Amino acid sequence: MAADLHKKAFRAASAGRPAEAVTLLRRALRALPVTTPGVEATTVRIRILITLSYGEAETDSVEDGLARLRTAAELIAGLPEGPGAVGLRAIVKDQEALILHRAGRTAEALALYDESVRQLEAGWAAGDVGAATLSTALMNRGLTNIAFGLPEAAERDARRAIELAEAEDLPLLKAKALGNLGDIAHLTGDVPRALAFHEQAERAFRLLAPDLVARTQIDRARVMLAAGLADEAAGHLDEALVVLRRRRVGQDLAEAELARAAAALLQGDPTTARQLADQAQRRFRRRGSKSWAELAALMRMRAEFASATAEPPPSHTVPPPGAVVPSTTSIRAAGASARVTPARATRLAERLTAVGLTDEASVARLLAVRMAIRRGDTRAARTLLDQVPAPGPITPIDHRMLLRLCRAELAVAVGEPGLALREAEEGLAELGRVRDRMGGLDLLCGTAVHGRELGELAVGLVLEHDGDAEATFDWLERTRAQVYRYEPLPAIDDPVLARRVAQSRSLSRAVQQARLDGRPVAELEGRLDALQREVARLGWHTSVWGRPRPVCGVADVRAALGDRAMISFVTHGDVLSAVALVAGEATLVRLGRAAQVFESARQLHADVDVLGPDHLPPLLAASVAASAARRAERLDEVLFGPLAGLIGGRELVVVPTGDLYAVPWNTLPSLHGRPIVVAPSATAWLNAAAARTAASRVVLVAGPDLPEVVGEVSALHGTYPDAVMAEAVGDVLAALDGARLAHIAAHGEHVADNALFSRLELADGPLFAHEAARLRTTPEQVILAACSLALSHIRPGDEALGFAGALLAGGSHTVVAAVNQVGDRAAAMTMGTFHKLLADGKPASHALAEAIAADPLRRPFVCFGA
Repeated sequence: MAADLHKKAFRAASAGRPAEAVTLLRRALRALPVTTPGVEATTVRIRILITLSYGEAETDSVEDGLARLRTAAELIAGLPEGPGAVGLRAIVKDQEALILHRAGRTAEALALYDESVRQLEAGWAAGDVGAATLSTALMNRGLTNIAFGLPEAAERDARRAIELAEAEDLPLLKAKALGNLGDIAHLTGDVPRALAFHEQAERAFRLLAPDLVARTQIDRARVMLAAGLADEAAGHLDEALVVLRRRRVGQDLAEAELARAAAALLQGDPTTARQLADQAQRRFRRRGSKSWAELAALMRMRAEFASATAEPPPSHTVPPPGAVVPSTTSIRAAGASARVTPARATRLAERLTAVGLTDEASVARLLAVRMAIRRGDTRAARTLLDQVPAPGPITPIDHRMLLRLCRAELAVAVGEPGLALREAEEGLAELGRVRDRMGGLDLLCGTAVHGRELGELAVGLVLEHDGDAEATFDWLERTRAQVYRYEPLPAIDDPVLARRVAQSRSLSRAVQQARLDGRPVAELEGRLDALQREVARLGWHTSVWGRPRPVCGVADVRAALGDRAMISFVTHGDVLSAVALVAGEATLVRLGRAAQVFESARQLHADVDVLGPDHLPPLLAASVAASAARRAERLDEVLFGPLAGLIGGRELVVVPTGDLYAVPWNTLPSLHGRPIVVAPSATAWLNAAAARTAASRVVLVAGPDLPEVVGEVSALHGTYPDAVMAEAVGDVLAALDGARLAHIAAHGEHVADNALFSRLELADGPLFAHEAARLRTTPEQVILAACSLALSHIRPGDEALGFAGALLAGGSHTVVAAVNQVGDRAAAMTMGTFHKLLADGKPASHALAEAIAADPLRRPFVCFGA
């Protein structure tokens, strides 16, 4: 009976259910009294104690687990010498090493692993040790090598473990080793490869050991955090936390809380980060995991520092609109709370060093540097900075960026802005090299978060110190919308990805139908959300996204701009400014308080949304239109009043920031009828303007349930007699690939929290932005006669993602789309005029401006790209 209970318990522990294993093992011990005679009974008791040691270390404390191993070792000493005793001693060492590793005592664990693996290899060669036992020991040693910063040794162990698992048909052990390879790829900075390995591991776990999925979610979330995908990481961790709290897995639960704290910090929520770090630290301390507890202390300190430095900045006196930016002001020094001190951070660094966490100790010292700078103690900051070692080959990118930021902040504090800008330039170049390896738009966008503060510091310097318009322009291009400077590479065909996208489409239709029928949709929406996250993950590692192109500067844009004017908006602190590039000259103009301008933009957007429906009651329409007109006039006065003398009546290229991405520009009085192109960066505009294809095919697409549009698309046949008509998703994607012009009249939806699943509703289901972005050759010009598909989710660095943005990033030169709700009739009238003018040879921005002019507030279309 005891042996059977041990087998069940071992399976439970291997499958990630230590609490269940502990219950079974304690029953097994009761069924096998200490007085039971014989070598066989003693051996069973030893194996029970070995397995129980891990379970109790996970659910109770490390010391409880180690005490069980000491008892097992005493029993082994009483066994006759032979292969059995030798193997059991090696397994005890392996289990002790595993417990120490999980507690963060890495150096001790590695020494024990080296000894146990040598013994187990000898036992396996002699036929006395099974492949499963040796494979497990190799995997566990590999995990410890990862923690110790030895990726090559870790990979050798993982590959050897996979070789053994495949030879002996041990799929669960192979899946665990694949997870190790994911951790190794993460350690070496290869995010797409790390995600691919974790994806393979999770697929196997879902079939073989579902309780291990939560552990994999923690590992994958850490990789996502390295890529700056805080929202995605938070979603995975929230799922894992529900499972881990129910199962009472102490170490994994505390690690998940710690990773979730890191996600909250990236999301700009230091309060939640501090609370989660506190919870994790208490759990680690209860378990006796000293090094993990210190990691949690570091996360808490980072959250406290973020809270302290998020205090409102001192009020600035904003010059009248149109004034040139003052030449110099000092860097803002936020008031840190009394608890966040350099001395406290330094003591934490010493504790982290003592437990072997050198990279994390450097982060604590860098926090101390930043605190000293904010207290005005530059001498102490310099001394602390000199104690931080140079980054090693596996130092994480966020740690590298923090070091660059500290050097730059200190340079500013001692009056060396040139040195600060050099640090920023080199840091952003280093971050760019990391970005170049990413697969998928989400990863490309997310990486920008690690350079956010460094970029803001550089832009702030050129704005505040000398007001140099050309320098500001060039720095803006280095820091914003880097996604759009990549020349997309052909996507690698992935049948699994294709199947998941098809399933997403089918499930999306099921959700819509359930809503129409009045049936509950919560379960369906949960399945759809999980499936879409899987599609996103698959897209991250199927291939590198694109080939990087150089960031442009003023000189590059000046030659291509001609008689047009480019207006690039920028915020620093709470001040909105604009860099106007006109007739070869760059001018920097301060406009006003950013918060007030953005609020005006949001109010205008809300009014125009209300005006969208075709059959709005006349009194309501008149009232809302009057309100929208007043808001448009006020926004126009702030944004373009100070620029009027510079830009005159020129055609405009607008590079927005923040909430300005949602402005229907032709609604502003001074811009009525004016050709306007909106681009995420000057580099993106220049690349789109320079690219031309020899494509000739025109594609017309009509979605379901759009009566006005049926007539619109039919009428376009007269304008484009050779056009290809398509309705189903597959036919539409095939027709779009390589087209010159695509007009898509269909209802659509912008999905703010998962922008690449913004969609168009076609005859047989939705077409997702994710699919449109990965066409082999995206259409040269795309017209989206649908609601709100020009909206974007704005990530750090003004990285704007949405349906229109995905097309531009995928290689389309021009995308015409609405930033607001728009009625079917208004869209049809706009598009009829627009296409007639376009066919007559007018550029898209000219044709659109003329088509909108008849009723700007009801026709909120924008021309994006070039």
